[in-house]
Amino acid sequence: MPRFAANLSLMFAELPYLDRFDAAAAAGFEAVEILFPYDIPAKETQRALLRNGQTLVLINAPPPNYTGGDPGYAAIPGGEGRFQHDIRRVLRYAEQLKPRLIHVMAGHTAAAGAQETFVRNLQWAADQAPEQLFTIEPLNPGDQPGYFLNDFGLAAEVLDAVARANVGLQFDSYHAHLIHGDAARVWRDHGARAVHVQVGNPPDRSEPKPGAIDFSALFAEIDASDYDGWVSGEYTPSTGRTADSLKWMT
Repeated sequence: MPRFAANLSLMFAELPYLDRFDAAAAAGFEAVEILFPYDIPAKETQRALLRNGQTLVLINAPPPNYTGGDPGYAAIPGGEGRFQHDIRRVLRYAEQLKPRLIHVMAGHTAAAGAQETFVRNLQWAADQAPEQLFTIEPLNPGDQPGYFLNDFGLAAEVLDAVARANVGLQFDSYHAHLIHGDAARVWRDHGARAVHVQVGNPPDRSEPKPGAIDFSALFAEIDASDYDGWVSGEYTPSTGRTADSLKWMT
């Protein structure tokens, strides 16, 4: 079976943020991911990780823009200066938290030149921190209307153009199913590029369970591949307590 991690932005959300690390450890998770850890001083998150001996698998970039302006995400032409500023901030945060992966979000745009802008920005980030691994993730248009990276084929084109060993694919079963209709097929087509995997059940992004995706078959596909990373539960539990939603792990 894959090595499972917990997304603490969605799982164990019935608890205060710092208590989620302890609850995840008690449930057997040796690794966690946090979508946007920037509201909490990095030292507090670091202490929670150390207290539980947990690996931080992934964080998202860039941090939220609290001024209300354009977020300056990676595919938006003309936002290169803001992108570089935000990535430098994220890398300073990463110096303390040591995330294995930083997910670089493409942003919402249909502008001409978006793909070229995305490629150049990813190359810049990869070259700024050659020891840091970065990911890109296609997001489905139902949840994220207008998001630039909305197809796994497009992600493959972008990764080929970026051509950096420290930039790879983030595969999410929930988005893969809603974009292409068959998560296992998407894995067979694109799993070789994956450096991180997340699982959630469509259509409500709940825990893996019988339904649209055959998770036993998907996990078997992952096991049969060369993938050696973490598989993170990134879902909103359908149960009141996250601990009651974990039967899928066995």
